Amino acid sequence: MRNIPPLLGMVWATSPSLVSASLALRLCRAAVPLAMLWVGKLIVDGVVSLLGAGNGDPGPIYLLVGLEFGLAILGDWLGRGVAMCDSLLSDRFTNEISVRLIRHAATLDLVHFEDPEFYDTMERARRQTAGRMGLLAGLFGIAQDLVTLATLSAGLLVFAPWLLPLLTVAVIPSFIGESHFAGLAYSLFYRWTPERRELDYVRMLGASGQTAKEVKLFGLGGYLAERYRVLSERFLGEHRRLAVRRAATGGLLNVLGTGGYYAAYVYIIRGTLSGGFSVGDLTFLAGSFARSRGLIEELFRRVNEVSEQALYLQDLYDFFAMRPRVEAAPEGKAWLPAPRPIREGFEFRGVSFAYPGSGKPALHDVNLRLEPGQRIALIGENGAGKTTLVKLLARLYEPTEGEILLDGKPLRDYDPARLRAEIGVIFQDYVRYDMKVWENIGLGRVESLEDRERIAASARSSQAEGVVEGLPKGYDTMLGRRFEGGSDLSAGQWQKIALARAYMRDAQLLILDEPTASLDARAEFEVFRRFADLTAGKMAVLISHRFSTVRMADRIYVLGGGTVVESGSHDELVRQGGRYAELFELQASGYR
Repeated sequence: MRNIPPLLGMVWATSPSLVSASLALRLCRAAVPLAMLWVGKLIVDGVVSLLGAGNGDPGPIYLLVGLEFGLAILGDWLGRGVAMCDSLLSDRFTNEISVRLIRHAATLDLVHFEDPEFYDTMERARRQTAGRMGLLAGLFGIAQDLVTLATLSAGLLVFAPWLLPLLTVAVIPSFIGESHFAGLAYSLFYRWTPERRELDYVRMLGASGQTAKEVKLFGLGGYLAERYRVLSERFLGEHRRLAVRRAATGGLLNVLGTGGYYAAYVYIIRGTLSGGFSVGDLTFLAGSFARSRGLIEELFRRVNEVSEQALYLQDLYDFFAMRPRVEAAPEGKAWLPAPRPIREGFEFRGVSFAYPGSGKPALHDVNLRLEPGQRIALIGENGAGKTTLVKLLARLYEPTEGEILLDGKPLRDYDPARLRAEIGVIFQDYVRYDMKVWENIGLGRVESLEDRERIAASARSSQAEGVVEGLPKGYDTMLGRRFEGGSDLSAGQWQKIALARAYMRDAQLLILDEPTASLDARAEFEVFRRFADLTAGKMAVLISHRFSTVRMADRIYVLGGGTVVESGSHDELVRQGGRYAELFELQASGYR
C-alpha cells in the first residue's frame, strides 16, 4: 500500500478541482442509504400502526414515500456526478501520465533501449498509463463505503452491538485469501512480461502493412498464427490454474461470512417475534445488516483490488526512477554550452566501447581527429564499429574507456541537447514518420517546424523537392499507409526525405550513415554533389560502402575489428596497398 500515496499526489496534481468534486459527491452519497433505510422504517411502522388502529390519516405515510423517492433520485444524481468526475479525471490522468512517460523515455540513454530488461520494464510501465483510475475509483469507493458503513453501524450498535463485530470477523478469512491470490496474480504478470512482448510482436508481424508482403510471399500466416497460439495457450494455462484455485478457495472461505450473516438474521427475527423489535425495526435492522454485510465484503474486495493494482504501480515508479548517465550533468559542475563556432574540432583519445551484456567491445582504443572544415569518411566491413563511433560522437553513448574531446574539453561536460543541436545526422535505419511531408522534414529541427521556407530549402538540398512535386497535396501529403489518404514512397524517395530532415539542422557537423543505400546511380551522384557544396566550411562524417563517394573525403579512416587500422587520403591509402586498397580493388573489379 506504500505505492498509494505517490499515486494520490499525481492524481491531485492532475486536477485538484475534479478530485475535490468527486470526493464531495461521494461523501454526500454515502449518507443516502441510511436515510432511505430510516425513512423505510418509519413507513413500515406507520403502516402497521394504521392497520392496528383500523382507521387514520395515511397522508404522513405518503409524504414519507415521497421523501424516499426524492432520496432515490438524489442518490442516482450523485452517482452520475461521481461517474462523470471520475471519467473526466481518468482521461486527464491517463493523458498526463502518457505525456510524462514519453518525456521521461526521451531523457534515457540510447543504451537503455538496447537492453531487453529495459523493454520489459518500459512495457509494464506503459500498461500502467491506462486503467490506473480504476484504482483511484477503488480508493474513493473505500472512503465512501467507510462513511456509509459508519452511519449504518451507528444504528446497528444501538439495537444489537455485537452484530457488527461478528460480521466483520466472519469475512476476514475471505479477505486474507484474496490478498494471497492477488500477490500470485502479480507474480504471474511479472514473470510473463517477456512472453507478452513476444505475443505483441508476433501479432504485429502477422497483421502489419510493413510485413504483409513477406508474410504472403513466404506463406508465414499459418506459422505466425500457430506460434501465437502455442505461446498464448501456455500463458492461459497458468492463468487458468490460478483462477480455478482462487475461485475454489474464495468460495469455501465465503461460507464463513454467509454463515455469520444468517446467524445474525435469525437473531433479529427472533427478537421481533418476542416483541423486542417492532416490524419497522426489523425492516431497518435487516436492511442495515444486509447493506453492512455487503459493504464489508465490498470494502475487503476493494482493498484487495487496490492492493493488487498497487503492486503494478511499482512498475510505473520503477520506470520513472530510471536515470540517464549520458544526460546527467557532471557532478558539481554546470553544463557547458556547445561552442559556436567550433574552433579545434573533435578528438577521440583511446576510446573503447562495449554494449551492456556483450563480452566483446564494439570499439577498442580508437584515436582520430575531426577538425573544422574537414570531411572524413569511415569505411569498413559490417560490424566494424562505424555506426557505434558516430553514436559516440553524437553522445548517444558514453565511452567505456578513453574520452572524446570537443575544442579540448571533455564531450561529457557539454549540454547534450545543445551539443546535438549542432549535429545533423541520418542513420541507415532512419525513421519513416507516418506524418505529413512538411512534418517529416521539419522534425529535423522541431523548433522550426512551422518554417515552410526552411523546409522547402532542405528539400531542395536533399533532392527531395522532385518527390514532393509528384505528391497529390505537395508538402501537406500524408506519408505512409497507416492513416487514411496516406501516400507511400519508394525506399529511395524516403531516403531523400530523411536527408532533408538532416539538412534542417543547419548544423556545424553533418553525419551521413550510408545515406545513398537506396538511391540509383544518378540520384546518388546528385546527392553527393550537393553534399560537397552544403558541407563546404563545415565538418562532415560520411559512412559508405561505395568508394566512389568516400573519395571526396579529406581523410579516410578504415575500421576493422572495432579499431582504426588505416587512415589517410584515398591516394595515400591506395599506395599503401593495405586493407583499403584491397577493398577498393574488389569493388572496382565489379565494374570492369
